[in-house]
Amino acid sequence: QVQLAESGGGLVQTGGSLRLSCGASGLTFRNYAMGWFRQVPGKEREFVASINWSGGSTLYADSVKGRFTISRDNAKNAVYLQMNSLKVEDTGVYYCAALRGWPNISYGMDYWGKGTLVTVSS
Repeated sequence: QVQLAESGGGLVQTGGSLRLSCGASGLTFRNYAMGWFRQVPGKEREFVASINWSGGSTLYADSVKGRFTISRDNAKNAVYLQMNSLKVEDTGVYYCAALRGWPNISYGMDYWGKGTLVTVSS
């Protein structure tokens, strides 16, 4: 059974930092590009960042470029999202996903985690 488990969310003030982690099990992790997405109640889930199979290439939403960094450790079956200079508008539930293709996320996602809540207060 495939599981993606996010952790590291919490409450932080504007300008602060958080590091999200996503541990994967039940799949051949190195075969998957991975992505982070976020969702605010009442809005659609949106793309945040993605990373290819080896970790050598990354993509970011314009809204987080220069502030967030996605990385992965294939030996640990984990993907990370370092979030710096956080803004109130970064608040949401953050999900990691195993992508069907890369860099085009329109191919869809094979697996999703259950999410971790990030709240940025002013």
